[in-house]
Amino acid sequence: MSKPACVQPYRWLAEHFDRVFAGSRKFIEAAHHAIVEPILPQVRVACDLACGTGETALDLAGRGIRMYGVDLSPGMCRAARRKARERKLALPVIQADMRDFHLPEPVDLILSECDAINHLPRRSDLRRVSLAVARALNPGGWFFFDVNNLTGFEKYWQGNWWIEKPGIILAMRNGHNLKHRCAWSDCEWFVQEGRLWRRHHERVEEVCWTEDEIHEVLAAAGFARVQVWDATPFFKGDGITTEGCRSFFLARKRRQSRF
Repeated sequence: MSKPACVQPYRWLAEHFDRVFAGSRKFIEAAHHAIVEPILPQVRVACDLACGTGETALDLAGRGIRMYGVDLSPGMCRAARRKARERKLALPVIQADMRDFHLPEPVDLILSECDAINHLPRRSDLRRVSLAVARALNPGGWFFFDVNNLTGFEKYWQGNWWIEKPGIILAMRNGHNLKHRCAWSDCEWFVQEGRLWRRHHERVEEVCWTEDEIHEVLAAAGFARVQVWDATPFFKGDGITTEGCRSFFLARKRRQSRF
């Protein structure tokens, strides 16, 4: 019997995510405004799955929604808890794998953003995530997430990228295999410590699915209605996202379900 595939929790990405990728936040917020805002009046309790440093969870907690955060990375969990303390907001953060997580109570909404689902090690793991999400939702609850598509793999995951911030340099060597529907980035972090710079390596990998595959998996997990938006209108000005690169999904769990 083969060993189950493991997701490697990110360390350096967790530590420096906010400083390096803060500019991408506005695109996610544009999608929220169009897709999530209309359903929020019906949401009392929610969960940010693969919550990262907690920005979405804390934004919703600040609006009076009882929130939970879930992330596999200890570093991401620490960052989310630290922000919650600083902002004096209640945010229980659970370190867990999105394929097998449990919440203290059923929720009305689960969000999973920034192509977090693409970071599963195998395409077949989407079924496990969908089942875990369905179990955690109240009947009629919503599942909001975004994914990179094959077009996005071809456009985003090629060549070398360089990001520089005060005290941090990130060099990424990117590649993809469209036949196997996978992509990767070898990340070299250079972090200033006093007069010295330390180098750290981290590998980021993604897999993807067709829209039909996602619909099929969600239906099997107990979701009756699935809406899809192309990300292009929300990513205006990012300079790279074009039609077909990325999609946002909003799925609603059946009101009568076996989960």
